[in-house]
Amino acid sequence: MAGTLSRLDSVLGDAIERQICAHHRRRLRKGGHSLALDPPSGGWASSGAFAPAEGTRVHLLVDGASALPQIAEAIAAASSHVHVAGWFFSPDFRLGSDGPRLRELLADAAERVDVRVLAWAGAPLPLFHPDRKEVRKMRDELVRGTRISMALDAKERPMHCHHEKLVIVDDELAFVGGIDLTAFEGQRLDESKHPPRDTLGWHDACFRLDGPLAADVAAHFLMRWREVADDDPPAPRSVEPRPGGVEAQLVRTVPEHVYRGLPRGEFTIAESYLRALRSAERLVYLESQFFWSPELVSIIAAKLRKPPTDDFRVVVVLPAHPNNGTDDTRGQLGVLVDAAERGGDSRRFSSCTLYQPGPNGKPVYVHAKVGIVDDCWLTAGSANLNEHSLFNDTEVNVVVRDEELAREARLRLWSEHLERPVDEIDGDPVRVVDQLWRPLAEQNAEHRRLHGWTPHRLVMLPHVSRRTEALRGPLNGLLVDG
Repeated sequence: MAGTLSRLDSVLGDAIERQICAHHRRRLRKGGHSLALDPPSGGWASSGAFAPAEGTRVHLLVDGASALPQIAEAIAAASSHVHVAGWFFSPDFRLGSDGPRLRELLADAAERVDVRVLAWAGAPLPLFHPDRKEVRKMRDELVRGTRISMALDAKERPMHCHHEKLVIVDDELAFVGGIDLTAFEGQRLDESKHPPRDTLGWHDACFRLDGPLAADVAAHFLMRWREVADDDPPAPRSVEPRPGGVEAQLVRTVPEHVYRGLPRGEFTIAESYLRALRSAERLVYLESQFFWSPELVSIIAAKLRKPPTDDFRVVVVLPAHPNNGTDDTRGQLGVLVDAAERGGDSRRFSSCTLYQPGPNGKPVYVHAKVGIVDDCWLTAGSANLNEHSLFNDTEVNVVVRDEELAREARLRLWSEHLERPVDEIDGDPVRVVDQLWRPLAEQNAEHRRLHGWTPHRLVMLPHVSRRTEALRGPLNGLLVDG
């Protein structure tokens, strides 16, 4: 009886997922975005407003202790204006261990230049947080007695939000990533060593962009600002290519029927991921808060069942306990475990998480949204690998197709997770996965099972061996993202 119920659970779950995917396909086709879900393998996203731009210096900043002081320094040095967009803000949030608090930083800048802050207006119902009342209170605290201009954007798709995290300075410098300027639901200021502390650890990342791509980020901000604010700032000025800059592209999720300036929406984050995953030959490396997009999982699963090369590997790093969607994510991980086994080698897929090392260590919440494929394609931004981010929230990512930058980003992240200097892991990534990554993660998982703590950060996710709760996850997806 238990086996029969399990099979029925799986069959119904699969059917619901197919219905969700078909719904998204109909949505995008109706809006003229068929290419976003059926792009060719490789290349740049071509279904959106922003073409790739040459000449931007791109740096991946990992974790709050690295990124937040640079954001504060850039805001303090603004000569024309500062534009900030986010999911939520904390006026007393400190940008660095000895850095300024957000309200003080923006208020000081606003005495010299125009400062505009754009925030999601919050959940309409107090069942979810931050709600409208909490956001209005935060706005009042942030702007009271200052010259800061702030607008609340309530033009969300029902049950969704404005999730992007942007800081733009003078249209020439921009920060695009996953780091919220808040301590709401978790303290973002953490070091890459993730030492034990009173709260959860926090792993995050963002891009620093210096050059023409910053003007594209500014154009996106202004599109949203003009829809909900009273003033009409000038269009971003042209930015000259920087020496040593690379080609990069701004991609985004904007649902249809939300903004007059973009009535059909845009879904180039989904298109970018689909192009990259379809082109993957040896390595897919993903960090995300959530991982329940069947559109993406189906491509990875197909490659695990019939690997493009014998050395094909997929590695994902996720939170041990995401703040929602656990059933959705674990179900999709089970699909990939099964696909790897069907493909003849379970080592091809690894799902891991992070912990603060030591007896008092807590989980490190993986909030970074980073994708790397074959050390030649790199993305980071605000988009998680779920249907919220690909179809329903507003999100902004940056894509770089540069072998040197993609490889440097992977080595930077792996050096942190493996606790080894770059020169010790600067070899064939497949050998590193097989000989260092998996053994360390498995040993730490076993140590944690026996002793309740881990001596190192990287831990294999437990209980990811088959598809469980196959109906519960898709039902949640149908209700929220269908």
